[in-house]
Amino acid sequence: MSLRYCHHDSPVGPLLLAGDGTALRLLSFPSGHKAVAPQEDWQPDPTAFDAVRHQLDAYFCGDLRAFSVPLDIHGTEFQKKIWALLTAIPYAETRSYGEIARTLGSPGASRAVGAANGANPLPIILPCHRVIGKGGALTGFGGGLDTKTWLLQHEATTAGVAGRQLSLF
Repeated sequence: MSLRYCHHDSPVGPLLLAGDGTALRLLSFPSGHKAVAPQEDWQPDPTAFDAVRHQLDAYFCGDLRAFSVPLDIHGTEFQKKIWALLTAIPYAETRSYGEIARTLGSPGASRAVGAANGANPLPIILPCHRVIGKGGALTGFGGGLDTKTWLLQHEATTAGVAGRQLSLF
């Protein structure tokens, strides 16, 4: 199946949006180890993503804290469980991989949580940037740690909790 796609300018660079025209399947950052480029059979169609683009703009302006666009999520059942938990992390707050594992009832599964978090095809929308390492360390992010830092600081600033310490390992 051929996907539709567009690029959308944002403060963290042009984001690639892709989906079937009714639901979003992919959001990719312009750089980082998880960056994706449009495939040859994908069709450019910016109008298919008007609602997503509008909500992203509102998020980056600080006016939107949770997204409500149709999603077409592909992953294992475990990944989908983790991604659903991401949406429960409040705006401008963080959770550790271990905290999410404990929420699942599997306190030893923090590495599996990390792997599922790293496979998230819809960062920002499913806010994997809000997941941090033990002790508050900012570990791995598909769009790069600079982007993760920017997203966390943006949320802290717009929520009025700026000044909290973020640590990079």
